[in-house]
Amino acid sequence: MSGVNKVILVGHLGKDPEVRYLEGNVTVASFPLATTETYNKDGKRVEQTEWHNIVMWRGLADVAAKYLHKGRLVYIEGKLRTRNYEDKEGIRRYSTEVVVENFTLLGRRSDFEPNSPADNRSGIASGNSGGDQHKNQKSDDSRSVSKGESKVDFSENDGDDSLF
Repeated sequence: MSGVNKVILVGHLGKDPEVRYLEGNVTVASFPLATTETYNKDGKRVEQTEWHNIVMWRGLADVAAKYLHKGRLVYIEGKLRTRNYEDKEGIRRYSTEVVVENFTLLGRRSDFEPNSPADNRSGIASGNSGGDQHKNQKSDDSRSVSKGESKVDFSENDGDDSLF
């Protein structure tokens, strides 16, 4: 029986994705993702934050470059990869990364609209072409992108940032 290599994370981007273009115009985006766990210790609330190195390739990287920004909440599915390299001093280093297979943008619709209070960056698309299309969209929170897919659907949710 073969093993399972599956990672599921929900967290906030630590910085805007760093986008690179490799030979053959292959796009790669990478960024740190923070996940925070809360628990009680001796009657006090304690938060523990873990940082994860995230890597997206090709179409996913293109979508990430366009829609993901520092502080955004995102659901990520992928697999762990460990690579090694030599640093400037010739010492072998190891880096473990999450290679993304699909992701979902989480949050309110207003988080992704141009000139919204949540984000004053220009050029962030809302996923519709304007007009009254809001009325015809689904009411679930599906803003998913999968490997080999570049469609983004910004459907409105009930306004909270929770998963369920």
